Amino acid sequence: MTRRLFAIKAAAVLLCLGSVADAQTKFNSGQNVQPVFEGWEKNPDGSFNLMFGYLNRNYVEQPHVSVGTQNFFSPGETDRGQPTHFYPRRQNYVFKVRVPADFGDNDLIWTVTHNGRTDTAIGSLWPVWEVDDAVVKANRGMGISGASVDNTAPRVSVEGAAQRSTRVGTAVTLAVMAADDGIPGPNPESARRRGDRRGRLGPDTQNMLNPRAAVATGLAVTWLHHRGQGAVTFDPSMPSLEGGRGVTTATFSKPGTYIVRAVADDTVLTTFVDVTVVVER
Repeated sequence: MTRRLFAIKAAAVLLCLGSVADAQTKFNSGQNVQPVFEGWEKNPDGSFNLMFGYLNRNYVEQPHVSVGTQNFFSPGETDRGQPTHFYPRRQNYVFKVRVPADFGDNDLIWTVTHNGRTDTAIGSLWPVWEVDDAVVKANRGMGISGASVDNTAPRVSVEGAAQRSTRVGTAVTLAVMAADDGIPGPNPESARRRGDRRGRLGPDTQNMLNPRAAVATGLAVTWLHHRGQGAVTFDPSMPSLEGGRGVTTATFSKPGTYIVRAVADDTVLTTFVDVTVVVER
């Protein structure tokens, strides 16, 4: 086959793929939530962490699926710290489930039912699913060049009590202290290039925990709605860190018990801390 003929055929294939892509429909609501098993990591004490995320196939809808018959783990305890609030699209490495050193060939299954469809993610210790920092870095969209072996996860803590109370529409002030080892470290030039690219392609709203937000400074904290039936408004959702301290407020639309999560991110590794907020009318 000549180079020209190959190029023509390749172009035809690309045109066909483009036509298929154009024919796809983006759904704002009405679609399912697919739980995802991301892989496993080994802890120093010999136990393991099974890592999970999800794909909410909706581009707008953020469903609440309570822990119970529609959102559970099996076998064993049904509640393993999974979210009940699901942000749109693909969310990576949302939470971890620790299993004992003798977990062996067992499976741990996360089941979510939403919009009439039931989906599962099966966690196991199959060798092919082992995850290291380089895998996390690549899967979070931060390149495939590997991750530094010296990198340690950032640290984050909340000032004040781990449980708060408020009323619907009344803001709660949340302050965190965050720190990191400086690896990978800030990269303002890379942040500028990424910002220019986003300007051309439009904002990236797919992943609510976007590691690119930490590129300029080397460390960012993002507040997320992890559990709770109503809507939560953070102002801001990503507070600026002055001397390692960041302040935001959270306002809740409905009464109930919520878990809000502050995630410290060094562009590769993350650490989180939770605050429980009981909201009354």
